[in-house]
Amino acid sequence: MTVGTPDTRLVVLRGNSASGKSSVAAGLRERFGRGLALVGQDHLRRVVLREHDRPDGANIGLIDTVARYALDAGYHVVVEGILYADHYGAMLARLRSDHRGPTHGYYLDVPIEETLARHATKPIADEVSETELRSWYRPLDLLPGGVETVVGAAGSLDDTVARILRDTGLAGLPAREH
Repeated sequence: MTVGTPDTRLVVLRGNSASGKSSVAAGLRERFGRGLALVGQDHLRRVVLREHDRPDGANIGLIDTVARYALDAGYHVVVEGILYADHYGAMLARLRSDHRGPTHGYYLDVPIEETLARHATKPIADEVSETELRSWYRPLDLLPGGVETVVGAAGSLDDTVARILRDTGLAGLPAREH
């Protein structure tokens, strides 16, 4: 079943915890303006469903449904989260295949040492231990088929946001007026 229009953009941002996915997504929304929907794995999984991340979790279908709904409503969509390849890969492949417009995938590759340093600055640092964070870490957990651009930790947040806006064509598109 096709989804979206030839003009809608779908952007998938994946990476380990504390790799900057949410910051990049927020930067894209801020720079683009209205008309860009953020579909955050953490919000849907942890807040809406209060579910643990597991294969075949209900959040996988919810992420898919929300992304499809927003695309069909004419929004550009950023799906962001850890989105482990073995848990979310099939859903993301179907979404990519069904989307009628351009789809772009990015994997934010941050070394474990930098992940730990970034995590220490987050509000949830007291709730998630270093041991837990290390157990979640998967180096280069890429989706099959070379569908993702790997973005290293060396670039700034502004550089990464600008790059994605350029790569996806969002930089040249107008925001919604209302």
